[in-house]
Amino acid sequence: MTRSLTILGATGSIGRSTADVVLAQPDQFRVEAVVGGKDAKALAAMAKRLGARFAALADEAGHHDLRSELAGSGIESGAGDAALIEAVDRESDIVLAAISGTAGLRPTHAALKPGRRIALANKESLVCAGKAFMADARRIGAQIMPVDSEHNALDQALAAGHGKDVEKAIITATGGPFRTWSRERIAAASPAEAAAHPVWSMGSKINIDSSTLMNKGLELIEAHHLFDIDADHLDVLVHPEAIVHGLVQWSDGALTAGLALPDMKVPIANALRHQQRLAMDLPRLDLAAIGRLSFEMADEERFPCLAAAKAALKAGGSMPTVLNAANEIAVAAFMAGKIRFYDIYKIVDGVCSSFVARRLDAPATVAEALAIDGEARRAASAALNETVIASA
Repeated sequence: MTRSLTILGATGSIGRSTADVVLAQPDQFRVEAVVGGKDAKALAAMAKRLGARFAALADEAGHHDLRSELAGSGIESGAGDAALIEAVDRESDIVLAAISGTAGLRPTHAALKPGRRIALANKESLVCAGKAFMADARRIGAQIMPVDSEHNALDQALAAGHGKDVEKAIITATGGPFRTWSRERIAAASPAEAAAHPVWSMGSKINIDSSTLMNKGLELIEAHHLFDIDADHLDVLVHPEAIVHGLVQWSDGALTAGLALPDMKVPIANALRHQQRLAMDLPRLDLAAIGRLSFEMADEERFPCLAAAKAALKAGGSMPTVLNAANEIAVAAFMAGKIRFYDIYKIVDGVCSSFVARRLDAPATVAEALAIDGEARRAASAALNETVIASA
C-alpha cells in the first residue's frame, strides 16, 4: 500500500536521508509536500527529485525564487507561515517533522491529524511543549514515531516487555569531539572544533549541542515524554562506536538493546513503516569485523550542560522549555564567536536558576510554551550581553 508523505525540513540532513529512503522504495511512498527554510534552489531541486505536489518555504521573501526554480514543473508553491500550514493541511498519511529547533514546534503541532503518523525528528516539540504536545496527539488520534536513532532504538527495545518492568532506559552518546579532551583544552575550543562531530553528519547547531552533551540531555527530556518514563529511570551512556543506540534494563536483570550502523536511513525507514519493515539496500552490521564495543559514563564535570538538562527534567514544569530557549541563544552566540565554550553552560544555568523560584507549571498549550520560550530568550539575551561585556 502506497503511503502519502509530507517532509518538513526537506533540505536538512534528515530530509535528505528521508529522500534517499523514499526513492529506494518508489512503490511504498508518494510525496505530497516538502517544506524548507530559506534555500529556494535546494527546496525546488528536492521537490522535483521527489515528484512532490507542493513546495513551501518558511522564508516568505524567497517565494519569487522558488516559483522561478519550479517553473514548468507543475509543482505548486508557497512561502511564509500560511504556506507551511497549507503544507501540513494537505492530505498525507505521514508527516516527517525535521524542522530544526523551536521553529519546528508550531508546524509540527499543526500536523497532528486523526490517524496520521508523525515521524518526529524535531525534539524541541517535546522538550518545549512535551506534556501539551503528547496530550494533543492522544486526543486527536495521531501516532508519534521517533526518528532520532536513540529513541527509535528504545521504541523497538521497549517492545520486548511491559512498561512497568522497565528499570532503566538508556540512550547512548558518542561523546562528541571532546570526549578525551581535558577541561582546560575544551575551554579554549573554537566553534569549528566543536562542530566537528566524529560520527554523524548533522546541522551546525546540533553538532555544537553534541559537543556540550546538551543534545543528550534534550534527548532524555524527549524520551520522558515519548515513553512516559520518569527522570530516575533514564540515563546516558557514552559509546564512541555509535553502534548501540538505546538499551532497556528490565526488572529481571535482562538487557535489551537496539543496534545498527550509524546511518539515519535505518531509523527513518522504521519510523515511516513502523512494524512493517522496509527491505533497505544498506550495509549490514558485522559485529565480528567491528571486534569490540566500548562504553563509559558521561563526565558531567567536563560537560555540565548534560547535568543542567538532567536537573531541568527533574525539576519539571516549565524548566525544560526555559533550558532549551537559553541554550539556543547561547549556542548561536558561541557559533558567532561572541562567547567561549563554557559560557554556553553559564548562560543556560543562570537563566534556569532565575526561573526556578517562579515554579511555573508545564505549558498546557503550545501557545503557552512559546510564550515561556520567548521570555526565556529575552533573559538569555540579557545574560549574553553581560557575558560579552565582562569578557571585553
